[in-house]
Amino acid sequence: MNRRRAMVELTDLERDALTELVNMGVGRAATHLSRMVNDQVLLSVPTVDIVSRQEASDFLSARERSGLVAVEQQFQGSFDGRAMLIFPEANSLELARAVLGGDLTLAEIVDLEQDALAEIGNIILNGCLVIVANALKDRLSISLPAVLRGDGANILKDKVGGGGDELVLFLYIDFTIRSRSIRGYIALLMGVSSLQSLKQLIHAFIEGIATEEPTSAGTSSHGSQIA
Repeated sequence: MNRRRAMVELTDLERDALTELVNMGVGRAATHLSRMVNDQVLLSVPTVDIVSRQEASDFLSARERSGLVAVEQQFQGSFDGRAMLIFPEANSLELARAVLGGDLTLAEIVDLEQDALAEIGNIILNGCLVIVANALKDRLSISLPAVLRGDGANILKDKVGGGGDELVLFLYIDFTIRSRSIRGYIALLMGVSSLQSLKQLIHAFIEGIATEEPTSAGTSSHGSQIA
């Protein structure tokens, strides 16, 4: 496992660049969610790490003693895999209530909870994936969201039997909505080859910025392009 992870380990500069791109994505998602709930939503991703599925599962089990709820979407492009937005089950009704409004009864919120969580996951995961892909000059095809429940091992398990080399790009989320602080996680499950492709795209992105910087204060025969 250590050898495979070493093949895709991000440098500090690559990690910082990816963290900044993901924060741009969740920032856009926060704006959309703020409109939905008519209140301020704050989202940030302070840490990014590459771990094994077992390590991610152990981390979730240690942090979250109750069950988990995850919204999952498949993505395909130059890099592909499964994206998951994961919350403690205890927070799921609070999230649903924030989106659905306070006029519904508890029974009505429970009935609509799954659809509300799927919509929240779709907004946040799409925001992250699309912003990152656009910045890296890639395009992703993203599936419709599905809601999963269980512990970390069940949520992160390999469903198709072909993900034996999967690692997890694990992102911790600070999530505040309606003055409630809610823990959350984004897990991107990708094979080694996909993570290598992502690493190469991030490296090219950084190189592109480094190439543009010296000419930004001077003249250039080429027009600038903003992603």
